[in-house]
Amino acid sequence: MQLSILSVAYPFARVTHDTVGGAEQILARLDRALVEHHHRSLVIATEGSKTAGRLFAVPQPPGLIDDATRALTHEAVRTVLARLHEHEPVDLIHMHGVDFASYLPTWTIPVIVTLHLPLELYPMDALRAARPELHLIPVSRSQAAAAPAGLYLLPPIENGVPPPAPVRHARRRYALAMGRICPEKNFAAALDAARIAGSPLLLAGQVYPYLEHVSYFATEIRPRLDGARRWLGPIAGPRKQRLLAGACCLLVPSRAAETSSLVAMEALAAGTPVIAYRCGALPEVVEHGRTGFIVDDVPSMADAIRGIDQIDPQACRRAARERFPLERMISAYLSLYERVARSFRHRGAPRPCPDP
Repeated sequence: MQLSILSVAYPFARVTHDTVGGAEQILARLDRALVEHHHRSLVIATEGSKTAGRLFAVPQPPGLIDDATRALTHEAVRTVLARLHEHEPVDLIHMHGVDFASYLPTWTIPVIVTLHLPLELYPMDALRAARPELHLIPVSRSQAAAAPAGLYLLPPIENGVPPPAPVRHARRRYALAMGRICPEKNFAAALDAARIAGSPLLLAGQVYPYLEHVSYFATEIRPRLDGARRWLGPIAGPRKQRLLAGACCLLVPSRAAETSSLVAMEALAAGTPVIAYRCGALPEVVEHGRTGFIVDDVPSMADAIRGIDQIDPQACRRAARERFPLERMISAYLSLYERVARSFRHRGAPRPCPDP
């Protein structure tokens, strides 16, 4: 069964295989998998995105992202969706943005929404919407278990990561932290823990143009930087793989109820142990004492950095291969696409056709 899938990204972050955002990485991998499996992939994402399928770009907002910018961008997404509805045959729409309710289609078509972020960040009325053909997908068991009573979710589809390319890089004595630089990711705690442990730390990631994020970097991150604890900015590709492979550990001091952690999975795949806070799905990703440590505060994170040599890198690699294979995630989504589209067709729903 050949499918035509329209993926809609969070419209304020570029889609690439190596971007900072986990949702954008997952979308990029599914887009490529659709093309490789000879399906038709359409993607709505911000300009500058790199897709295997056909990209329909919306403008990249200039400057800080405020309410007015959000409204204009959401309108741009709605406009592209309406145009595609008129001219492109689509079997279903797969949405990845926390703001999906702002551009949810008004016509009847199956919509899958992957809930990449904690449920409390979504408008609950959007999650409980009585819209027919709306399918909500959690990405971990802990996220599904946290759902309020009466909220219907499909079984989780856990994220997966590809095996890293072989990297020749001696393991060095630095800790690494990577991700979006914002208050909930709490990278100030990683810097504090590394300083207490006497460990160098490299912090890599993206400061997105939200006022709260820019302010957090200026007031909480920059003052903690010094000769041993350095800021790298965004990294990708071979450089990212070298840094992951060379680190003694990855620090994930998130305060948010993480639904998953692609960067932790990538670190384990590279043989790098992970030290993470006891938050959300992080204890599902990190096996305490085997692939890293689960900790509760800055002092215990510092102690874990000092004791990280207890963790066997081969155990980390083995756990990533067995527990987070990319192929399993892709297979689960492709099977879901086919089930949902086939069911919709069998009920006699018309498939939109392009103009002659």
